[in-house]
Amino acid sequence: MLRSLNSGVSGMKANQIKMDVIGNNIANVNTTAFKAQRVTFKDILSQTLENASAPSGGKGGTNPKQAGLGVAVAGIDTNMNQGALSTTGRATDIAIEGNGFFIISDGIETRFTRDGAFTLDSSGNLVTSEGFHVMGTYNTTFLTDVYDPTNPPTVTTDDPTYDPEISPGSGTTASQLRNIVIPFEALNDAGESQKILSFSIDKDGTIKGIYGDKTVVIGKIALANFQNPAGLEKLGGNTYRNTSNSGEPSVGLGATSGFGTLRQGLLEMSNVDLAEQFTDMIVTSRAFQANSRTITTSDEMLQELLNLKR
Repeated sequence: MLRSLNSGVSGMKANQIKMDVIGNNIANVNTTAFKAQRVTFKDILSQTLENASAPSGGKGGTNPKQAGLGVAVAGIDTNMNQGALSTTGRATDIAIEGNGFFIISDGIETRFTRDGAFTLDSSGNLVTSEGFHVMGTYNTTFLTDVYDPTNPPTVTTDDPTYDPEISPGSGTTASQLRNIVIPFEALNDAGESQKILSFSIDKDGTIKGIYGDKTVVIGKIALANFQNPAGLEKLGGNTYRNTSNSGEPSVGLGATSGFGTLRQGLLEMSNVDLAEQFTDMIVTSRAFQANSRTITTSDEMLQELLNLKR
């Protein structure tokens, strides 16, 4: 059988995978914080018809004679560049401008995401659209380690000092963080219930709530960063899991060295470039057609060989 048949088949398979990736990129052009992917190719090991020879006996050397056997997918890379920021005006929407990932957990598994479209559940937990808890630290002068919605905390002073020891190299791990909670009510010095009027999230992740005439620091949202963010494994739902090639997460706070700033009321958009994707689609489609033509031409050559018997 002609080698060109296998080469054509391998080319069609490789370009089909590339078209699959392009289609997924285009489908997620409006997905919050989606990171586009690209496909790279490599040639398959060539068949050596004649080895190279060195110059000798007054004759020059000859180069090796090799016939390629096709193409294969070398890798599917993720483009981790920053996406554009879009204003939403929602207090629970947060975008990361720069490096870093939100740390989220369902109590069993820890994941990471750039999607900051968060909401508050009935207990005041800051959660993702799929119910994962956003992780960070509590201000222990305001909230206990285990928050009880039936026992509101007490606000005694304005803006108490709170400086958690979280920074790259501090030894803080994701397992030491707690679910971020924003209590809907608190008690004043007289024991009277005060509903939360509003809350804000600073660029370093500090959450401040206003209860009556008091402002209190509730806690801070933690971020994670990796030596190789492109090595993260996509799990769906805009979430990632660290792998052996991404490295272990380095836990820190926003607006510190190695970490981006948090922007309340904004969301990061997809970094898919439609013009680039449509151009790649045209090139990939033509490459697929060219490889199919290789197969049909090789088939015609085989047919000519068969006709020699007639």
